[in-house]
Amino acid sequence: DDERDRAAELLRLAAAVAAHLDARPLADAVARLAQRARLTLAGTPGQSPAPADPAAALGLTGRERDVLGLVAAGRTNRQIAEELFISPKTASVHVSNILGKLGVSGRGEAAAVAHRLGLFVAGTLTADTPG
Repeated sequence: DDERDRAAELLRLAAAVAAHLDARPLADAVARLAQRARLTLAGTPGQSPAPADPAAALGLTGRERDVLGLVAAGRTNRQIAEELFISPKTASVHVSNILGKLGVSGRGEAAAVAHRLGLFVAGTLTADTPG
């Protein structure tokens, strides 16, 4: 039962992301897979529906979303720490958590996912470097 619940949760997440991206072929594929597996994409009784915000759907906290925005802008952990008034180690932990939640192996991939999901508008973030 735990595996089926997890699969249903992941399919609901995929459906929410597909809806946010207006990716009709992906949404159709997710629906077909759920139907074949006899899993429902609607929330189970007593459970809230999947969030429409992709960041929330991915399980990112508000702080992780802030950090992801700075990662997408090309900031280092030290620069993130200075901007958010946290330690570089805390920034590193946030980045690691983000990579895990997004299922990516590096900062560049995380930035690409953020932009692909429309979490940040192109041009609103700049990677200013001292000099």
